[in-house]
Amino acid sequence: MVDSQYYLPNDIGISALDCREAFRLLSPKEQMYAHYLSRASWYGGLIVLIQTSPESANIYVLLQKMFRAQAPQQLEAAATAAGLSAEEYQVKEPVTNTKVNISSVFIVSLAFKQSPGDMEALWDKQKQLSLGEKGISAYFSGNCCLEDAEFAQKFLDSKNLSAYNTRLFKTEIDGKRCYEVRLASAEKDNCAVEGKSEVCCGKHEFEDAVFSVKRGDYAFLMEKVCQNLEKAKDCAANDNQKRMLEEYIRSFTCGSVEAHKEGSRYWIKDKGPIVESYIGFIESYRDPFGSRGEFEGFVAVVNKAMSARFAQLVSSAEDLLPELPWPPAFEKDRFLKPDFTSLDVLTFAGSGIPAGINIPNYDDIRQTEGFKNVSLGNVLAVAYATQKDKLTFLEENDKDLYIKWKGPSFEVQVGLHELLGHGSGKLFVQDDKGKFNFDQTAVRNPETGELISSWYKGSETWDSKFSTIASSYEECRAECVGLYLCLNKQVLSIFGNEGEDAEEVVYVNWLNMVRAGLLGLEFYTPESKSWRQAHMQARFVILRVLLEAGEGLVGLKECTGADGRPDAVITLDRSKIYTVGKSAIQRFLCKLQVHKSTADVEGGRALYEGYSAVTADGTHNFLRLRETVLLRKEARKMFVQANTYIKGTYDAVELVEYEGSAAGLIQSFVERFPDDAENVEAQLLEMTCMDSSCWC
Repeated sequence: MVDSQYYLPNDIGISALDCREAFRLLSPKEQMYAHYLSRASWYGGLIVLIQTSPESANIYVLLQKMFRAQAPQQLEAAATAAGLSAEEYQVKEPVTNTKVNISSVFIVSLAFKQSPGDMEALWDKQKQLSLGEKGISAYFSGNCCLEDAEFAQKFLDSKNLSAYNTRLFKTEIDGKRCYEVRLASAEKDNCAVEGKSEVCCGKHEFEDAVFSVKRGDYAFLMEKVCQNLEKAKDCAANDNQKRMLEEYIRSFTCGSVEAHKEGSRYWIKDKGPIVESYIGFIESYRDPFGSRGEFEGFVAVVNKAMSARFAQLVSSAEDLLPELPWPPAFEKDRFLKPDFTSLDVLTFAGSGIPAGINIPNYDDIRQTEGFKNVSLGNVLAVAYATQKDKLTFLEENDKDLYIKWKGPSFEVQVGLHELLGHGSGKLFVQDDKGKFNFDQTAVRNPETGELISSWYKGSETWDSKFSTIASSYEECRAECVGLYLCLNKQVLSIFGNEGEDAEEVVYVNWLNMVRAGLLGLEFYTPESKSWRQAHMQARFVILRVLLEAGEGLVGLKECTGADGRPDAVITLDRSKIYTVGKSAIQRFLCKLQVHKSTADVEGGRALYEGYSAVTADGTHNFLRLRETVLLRKEARKMFVQANTYIKGTYDAVELVEYEGSAAGLIQSFVERFPDDAENVEAQLLEMTCMDSSCWC
C-alpha cells in the first residue's frame, strides 16, 4: 500500500488544455510572438530534468526514443505479441521496482531492438527529493547535506549573489572543503563581461573553505532559450516587452539574477498585454533548502471577460487590506495595484501547472515596485472537476454541494490567495546603509506588546532567512488570507455570488480546505519526517489549526468503507465558520505575518513545524490516516498541451492540438522538438554524464 505513492493509476485523468479559440483571435504578429516564447519555454523546461535527479534526463530520453520509433498503438501491439496483457501494458510505471516493470515493455520495443545497450543504460532511479540520507536533489551533489546548503547561503549572501539560478557541488582537496557554485548561463567564460554581468566569477576564500563561482550550467539549453527570445523580441508589441526580453537574454547569457530582476521590472510595467508570459528560475518549492528556483516558462492569452472580475477585485484591494488581522504598520506603506488577469494557457513548461500565480518572487521588487497576478482559466476549467464516485472522505450530503460549488469557490480562493495573500504584508528591512523602512522606536509586536527586535538586514531575503520552510509557510499564509477574506460579502459579490449562493461558496471553500489538508498527508514521508509538497503541507497545517479550534467546527473520524477497507470522513459545521473558524484563522494568520515581517525565524519555525508534525499521538492518528489517504488517493490530472509550428515559407503559425489521452500526451512530447530532437537528447545525456560521479 505504501508503494502506491510511487504509482500513477491506469485511470488517471488526462485532459487537453483548450486554447484554440484564444489563439485564433490573436493577430499574426501576436501568434508569432507567442510561438517563439513557447519555443524558449519548452527548451528551458528541459532544465527541470537536470535539476531534479541524476536519472531524470535518462528516463525522458528513453521514453522519447521508444515513442519516436513506435506510436503507442504500435508498441502496444508489440507488447501484446510478446504476451503482455492490455492492463500490464497500460500501467503507469512507478519509480520503485521500475527495472523489473519497464523491461516487459521496452525490451519488445523497436527502439530497444535497434540500440539495446544504449536503452539499458538509460534506466536507473531514486525515490525522493531531499538532501543527504533523506533523498536526492540535483541542485546539490550527492555529498551535500543541509549544513552545506546553509554554509553556501552564507557565502552567497556575503557576495550579494542570489541562489535562484545556481547549483552547488562539493569536493574536498587536501582536507579542505571546496564548493563549486554553478550559474545557469549560455556563456561558459568565467571572466567579467563588460556591460553584461555583475556576477563575481572565480575563486573565493570563505571562512575555512574555497568557493568557485562558474558560469555555463545548462549552457546548450540556455543558448536555445536566448535564440528564441531574440526572435520573439522582433514581434514584441511595445518597448516594455522589448526591454524585458533584452534583460532576460542578458540574464540567461551571463547568469545574472540582477538582469532578470530588471527584466521583471519591465514585465510589471507591461500592463494588460494580449499575450502574457514569464520565464526563468522562478519557484523554489523543490529545492530541499528552499532557495534555488526551478526553471519554468509560460505563455498565455488573456480571457477578457474573467479578467474584468479580477480587475474589480484589484480596485477593491485597498478597502479589503485593512480587514486583515494585523496592525497597519505590518502592511505595505502603499498597495501597488497589479495587473490581475485570467489567462488561457498556450504553453506551461515546468514540473507542473498551477491554478494561479503571483510573481515576481523577488521581495525587494514586490515590496516597493509591484507584482502581477494571473489566474489560469483553462487549467481551472479541467483540473478540479471531480466525479462523485471518486470523491473521497466526505459525507454523502456534502458531495453534491462540493461538485456544484467547487469551481466557483476555488475561483474566489485563487483570486484572494494570489492578490491579497501573496500581495499583502510588509517585511521590516534595514538596508546596507543602515536605513530602516519602519520606525523601530514605535512599531510593536501585537503578540507581545513589545517593540520589535528583529528584521531583515542587508541582502537577507524571505527565502534565505526562512529557507526550508519559506515556500510552504508563505503558501499557508496566502491560503489563510483566502479563507479569511472569502467571508467578506463584498468579495463574494465581485465574483457574482449573492445570498444563499454566496453562503454555499463560503461553505465549500472551507470544506475543500480541510479536505485538502487530509489529502495532503499523501505528500508526507514518515521515514524522513519531511514534506514533499509546499501547498499540501500548508493545507495540513490549516486543518490542524481548525481542528485545534474545537467546539465541533471540524470533525475527522476513521471508519470502515463500504468496500471493507479503512476509510475516513471529514465534516465542517457551517454555523461555526463565521465565529469559531474565523477567530482561529484570525489568530493564526496574525502570528504568521508577525514572524514573517520581523524575520523571526526561530518563532516562525517553531509555530509552523509544530502544526506540520504528523504523529500517531493525540486525538487523531495522522500516521494511520496517511495510510488511508494513500489507499484511496486520486492522482492529480495530467495535461496535454498544444504545439506551435511555423508553416512553410509563409511565416504563419499553426497550432496543433492533441486528444486528452495518454496517446495524445505522448504524441505532444514526441512532436515538441521537430527540428533537433536527437541533438537535444544527446546534449541532455552529455550534461547528465558529465556530473554522474557526483551522485555515486
